[in-house]
Amino acid sequence: MAEAAAHHDEHHEHPNYVRIWAILLVLLIISVLGPMLEIRVVTLLTAFGIAVVKAYMVAKNFMHLNIEPRYVVYLMATMLVFMLLFFAGVAPDVMRFEGDNWVKPMQSTAAPGTLGHPDFVPHGEAGGEHH
Repeated sequence: MAEAAAHHDEHHEHPNYVRIWAILLVLLIISVLGPMLEIRVVTLLTAFGIAVVKAYMVAKNFMHLNIEPRYVVYLMATMLVFMLLFFAGVAPDVMRFEGDNWVKPMQSTAAPGTLGHPDFVPHGEAGGEHH
């Protein structure tokens, strides 16, 4: 009985939230400044690599996944995989402007002459005179 009570009294040390916030802030600054170098590899690393690190830090320290039962981590991973599968399944249709027997409606709030405007005609497809 005493052993069970000791197990319940056991607590985990809380992380230093200010330190984690500072690390996340530095990573944010790096991910904003990285694309300004205009080097594609650096941009991809700062955009996606740092995003994965920040997501891991938030899940570990603020969602406390490191102290949850193992099945909670498996559930989170399963949901992430299902979300990625859903995105991969619908992305080919959603990210295109037209397909077989359908046309994606354009937003009418776009400025005239821009891609979102209903009267937009891509360069080279308009008939008539060329200046």
